[in-house]
Amino acid sequence: MILTTVYVLTGFVIGPLLGGLISGLDRILTARLQSRIGPPILQPFYDAAKLLGKEKTVVNVWQAFCAFGYLAATSMAVVLFFLRSDLLLILFIQAVGAVFLVVGALASTSPFSQVGAHRELLQILSYEPLLVLVVVGIYLETGSFKIGSVLTHPEPLLLKLPFLFVVLGYALTIKLRKSPFDLSTSHHAHQELVKGLLTDYSGPYLALTEIGHWYEIMLLLGLCALFWATHWVGMTILIVVTYFMEVLIDNVSARMNWRWMLGYVWAMGLTLSLVNLIWLYTA
Repeated sequence: MILTTVYVLTGFVIGPLLGGLISGLDRILTARLQSRIGPPILQPFYDAAKLLGKEKTVVNVWQAFCAFGYLAATSMAVVLFFLRSDLLLILFIQAVGAVFLVVGALASTSPFSQVGAHRELLQILSYEPLLVLVVVGIYLETGSFKIGSVLTHPEPLLLKLPFLFVVLGYALTIKLRKSPFDLSTSHHAHQELVKGLLTDYSGPYLALTEIGHWYEIMLLLGLCALFWATHWVGMTILIVVTYFMEVLIDNVSARMNWRWMLGYVWAMGLTLSLVNLIWLYTA
């Protein structure tokens, strides 16, 4: 019981702290790649603190409810990850959080929010099947959906699931809102939709969505770490290399339209997944 409590507190408290630091490192690395100095590493925390201190203003009560729902779902998914729970359950919970964001945007009559919400739905349609296939591949290799079984697996999953790791990279790019898949919203100032999905969020409720995104960062990087769960050094190197590649791709890629995203991600993602699953079945 004590160990479970420690895991819950670690996921609930350490999760967003590490997610915020990674977000700060993201901004610094992006600035360096663009020949800028960039903000301090703690800037995401400064921004969130400033937003939390602002006046509570929402279009309607649904928007506030959805902001809390998104934060609750993402934090619960991270806590379950630390508890070594079922991967399918974790994916379904994070999907509920993504839907909360869409509902909150649709609650507004702003055309920017409406278009951003519809684009977010298309992004969910793009990456959710891929995440499920990745988890299915993990199940076929380890014989269980439990994270505990992955951690006790004798060899790194990356050696048997290399194509599925690439597929996870596609989903990671979409979820982190990186180019070329930052259609619904972006942290960078190159959106024709202003803030898109989050246009009508402000003050404390915008801070809640940002903290929820920190939880999502930790969850996604945790999934990446499972592909080399035999040693913490391998996990660390894999996470660092993967995130650096995400930032690099973000800075060298132009944003594409939703038709290109849906066609390309499904074509490449489903093909690579099928090849890797057949390889596992025949091996």
